[in-house]
Amino acid sequence: MSERMRRALGRLTAWKIASIPSLRRPPDRLLVAPTDLRAADPFVAEEIAEGRFPLAGRLLISEGRSPFLLELPSKEFANRLHGFSWLRHVRASKNDAHAAVARRLADEWLTAHGRQMSGFVWETGLAAQRLIAWLSHSTVLLKNTDMAFYRRFLRSISDHIRYLEAMAPSSADGMPRLTARIALAMASLATPMSPKRVEKAASLLDAELERQILADGGHISRNPRAGLEILLDLLPLRQTYVNLGHDLPVRLVPTIDRMFPALRFFRHQGGELALFNGATSTLARELMSVLRYDETAGAPFKALPHMGYQRLSAGGAVVLMDVGLPVTQDMSREAHAGCLSFELSSGKHRFIINSGSPHFAGDHYRQLARATAAHSTLTLNDTSSARMVKKKSDGPPILEGPSAVQLRRQDAEEGGQAVAAAHDGYVGLFGLVHERTLSINSTGALLRGKDRLRTAEGSDVGQDRLDKVSIRFHIHPQIDIRRIDENEVRLVAPDGEQWTFVCMDAEVLIEDDVFFADPSGVRASRMLELSYTAGLLPEIQWVLTHRGPG
Repeated sequence: MSERMRRALGRLTAWKIASIPSLRRPPDRLLVAPTDLRAADPFVAEEIAEGRFPLAGRLLISEGRSPFLLELPSKEFANRLHGFSWLRHVRASKNDAHAAVARRLADEWLTAHGRQMSGFVWETGLAAQRLIAWLSHSTVLLKNTDMAFYRRFLRSISDHIRYLEAMAPSSADGMPRLTARIALAMASLATPMSPKRVEKAASLLDAELERQILADGGHISRNPRAGLEILLDLLPLRQTYVNLGHDLPVRLVPTIDRMFPALRFFRHQGGELALFNGATSTLARELMSVLRYDETAGAPFKALPHMGYQRLSAGGAVVLMDVGLPVTQDMSREAHAGCLSFELSSGKHRFIINSGSPHFAGDHYRQLARATAAHSTLTLNDTSSARMVKKKSDGPPILEGPSAVQLRRQDAEEGGQAVAAAHDGYVGLFGLVHERTLSINSTGALLRGKDRLRTAEGSDVGQDRLDKVSIRFHIHPQIDIRRIDENEVRLVAPDGEQWTFVCMDAEVLIEDDVFFADPSGVRASRMLELSYTAGLLPEIQWVLTHRGPG
């Protein structure tokens, strides 16, 4: 079924659901409130109680009006507000007055949106997030409540369940569909249901986990942060099955165990996740809230072959490299044109990064972040290695880009490691292949890089080619860049740790840059750039040397 047909079927299904009364009697009680592992801040609950909503990097002052009837600052703000993930802050505050405000807000949502089952507030992924939040924080919403709200709330839980049961098969692929299956499995445990319905919800979740979680533990979106978000939901679900004495879904525990090493694979030395394919900022404590449940705590893999990433590590240095392709066209709606990009971390700091995806910014910035120029790799003729469909809707899929990546990994006896890869993303437009080799020595103090352009047949680029080549190295905003001479710069971390970048083949330019994935929002940064003409320099080499503090 095509994506267009799936969406049309989904709209028709939603209309049918909204036009008929409840198909099942609402539950008369909730059996359990699953744990929420996401970080909570009681200060947010205080702000909400005062009518100020600090969500998704924006602030809405309601001035006594219902926020659900106001024009909201951004789509991401609307998702956070209508998804009710902010209830975790109220729960953390342990304040009855804050709980009463949350209850009033939930009642206002039920009045404004509870029955129509249409519009963006009932998009499958958002409805699933809301159901998970309501179940997880039902103790906050139902504490000291009256019977009228109690019944309305349970009826809406029932509405969400039947809506998601109908919509999940036709929902957008990836996280929305998987979140719907997780929400339904959680609801089958938290509300009184027959063993048959509990088993069915578990079976459907199993099928979606098998389809979406790759053999190496990565998610089909190739977004490193997707694994974190999924585990934040799967771990409480697993514990709920155990606490209530239900048989766990067959694939739940093996999937979780497989995902932990993949998550560790993307962890930089300071505890942050790498910024590939839509990943945004991840605080170290946020990541540790999940990794503390990893009983294996093994060393990260050298590669995630199904997800399409390579890892070089030695001494205190970690290098991560993107050598993959979008798994499906649907998943390419959020994929980035960053083939052969890499990131370098050392000690507690990230030195070379990708620009990442903005945490809260609008679609314009999100699409800019997808371009090859926003990644630490080679860009040819100011053109991305993957071209997206030109339309204004969110998440245009990739129309044309790399169709194959040639890969070779070498581990030397003395402990050095190297990855050589090539992609054909520029063959269709310019007839050229980009090759990149990264090698790190046994101590992790020397990283060598080589970038080469060649024809599809394997020959060198002709001297008459005037193609413009730009190789960008995006530098983390915390790193200071100090010029030594035209071919050498020094990268200095706040604690004094240093790496020296040298390229004798071309001048090392220091340019203004934008870091999309900062927790505080889009911010200015800087980058290193090697700019030259392909015909005059078919191959270029550069070196990064660790100098230590001082």
